Amino acid sequence: MTDIWPPSIELRGTHAALVPLSSDHADDLTEAVADGNLHDLWYTTAPRPEAVPAEIARRNALRAAGSMLPFAVLDASGRAVGMTTYMNIDATNRRVEIGSTWYRRAVQRGPLNTECKLMLLRHAFEGLDCIAVEFCTHHLNHQSRRAIERLGAKLDGIRRAHMLMGNGTIRDTAVYSIIAPEWPTVKAHLEWQLVKPR
Repeated sequence: MTDIWPPSIELRGTHAALVPLSSDHADDLTEAVADGNLHDLWYTTAPRPEAVPAEIARRNALRAAGSMLPFAVLDASGRAVGMTTYMNIDATNRRVEIGSTWYRRAVQRGPLNTECKLMLLRHAFEGLDCIAVEFCTHHLNHQSRRAIERLGAKLDGIRRAHMLMGNGTIRDTAVYSIIAPEWPTVKAHLEWQLVKPR
């Protein structure tokens, strides 16, 4: 897999680490997705606990095909608490989407997500020389949209009737992006979010 762009990498911070997703993470992730019953949120696509091994296999198959780089999200203790990816990879135009992200409820709305996004964006813009990074979410997923906007991403638009959801509904997708000239400002903002007094 060494010729697939982007190459595999581990990204480590204070609150979190991002490591290549593997079947070794299945037990932790099965427990994590059950925290808050994330799979029951109709507007997201977190796997059911029993489907976690298949989801790991699916993401790694997409990795082998060159369209995804999946990560396990580890907390400071080294326990897997979620998944995230570079996806919809466009190597020719040096563009990636950060998505297919979920975290166990216990670590939501804390510094872990901010640090994960900072590490992924820093690597995309400074390590991979990306020209843009995209974020997509269900237009009704207001929690996700607020989190994306807090990063400093800008709304590009809404893709109407973009995809069919597992429950039979049709998803309108809110598409956001950060482009390379915006990265220094976004980086300063995210670094401040991690150290500002609470």
